[in-house]
Amino acid sequence: MASISLRSLQKSYGSAAPIIRNVDLEIGEHEFCVFLGPSGCGKSTLLRIIAGLEDPSEGELLIDGKPMNDVPSAQRSVAMVFQSYALFPHMTVFENMSFGLTLAKLPKAEIEQKVREAARILQLEELLQRKPKELSGGQRQRVAIGRAIVRRPGVFLFDEPLSNLDATLRSQTRIEIARLHRQFERASVIYVTHDQVEAMTLADRIVLLHAGADTAAFGSVAQVGTPMELYHHPKNRFVAGFIGSPRMNFIPAVVTRIGLGEVAVRLPDTDETVQVHAFDQSLQQGQAVTLGIRPEHLDSSDTASAGLTREVILVERLGEQTYVHLEQPGGQPLVAKAPGNTPIQRGERLRFGIPAACAFLFDASGVAIAKPAAVAMAA
Repeated sequence: MASISLRSLQKSYGSAAPIIRNVDLEIGEHEFCVFLGPSGCGKSTLLRIIAGLEDPSEGELLIDGKPMNDVPSAQRSVAMVFQSYALFPHMTVFENMSFGLTLAKLPKAEIEQKVREAARILQLEELLQRKPKELSGGQRQRVAIGRAIVRRPGVFLFDEPLSNLDATLRSQTRIEIARLHRQFERASVIYVTHDQVEAMTLADRIVLLHAGADTAAFGSVAQVGTPMELYHHPKNRFVAGFIGSPRMNFIPAVVTRIGLGEVAVRLPDTDETVQVHAFDQSLQQGQAVTLGIRPEHLDSSDTASAGLTREVILVERLGEQTYVHLEQPGGQPLVAKAPGNTPIQRGERLRFGIPAACAFLFDASGVAIAKPAAVAMAA
């Protein structure tokens, strides 16, 4: 069992700007924490620092309250599962899983017991005498996980372990990893991915890292919270746009009226006005803002709420649900999520309601404008 503390952690190479910037984070015992973000945001580097494969440029790493900056990787009670499996091709499954224990000079009987127990948990018992070339991608990944399990570490580190698998295997292995976490007793898990579906389905908490054009924020933590906290209460436009599939729709708007807990905004080049439950004493009439609305809340059957009228330019029918793409002059097309059997057709011009409680507002710097407490609690 282990807790992890990151205190003002930074990482840079030479004189270049930091790729990890002022990360302060507490990860508790038996917590499943996912580092999420687009490629290049520093999430794998942060994982490698915890593993002891990289040194921080500044700040402190503690495991179970003990400083780890100068402690070798082998003494940190962590086990890492890599994206590439990293199996020895000339060794059997048993030999791959037992390799670390053999180096540690454990008794043969203890090695045998630990490997066979891990093989039972991972359903690898019939494959122990095979070599990696005789295994499927999913089986190889399970062997890599088994090699970590036999060490019984305090922290399991997963570096994008499913990215080499096809869609079906990703789903199956994701379920296996979630099941395994419940059997890890009090061990913690840190899991790196750029796939927000993996993050949303696996995580107790998500650590979303910044990336993109904002060099001042690059490599810093954009938001930490449960999957539903990040989905329903994003702190800024980056979080709102990254969490959710399809992504949140963003529309430029101008504030026209400020009421008690509600703001009216006008959409560009139209007379369309949308009401948003929001509260910020600094808001002013005429202020430029961004309206955010998730695809499931653009509803063509909602006649009660204020909304917008757009032409349908594409209809994607996926069986259970349908994605309706709408024209958006001067910007990215909007996407509405509809039932799979919706009769909507390309070329139709339709009105879509936007419930005030489901809309978001962001100021010019991308910071979310707060919702009234009652609305935020309901979400």
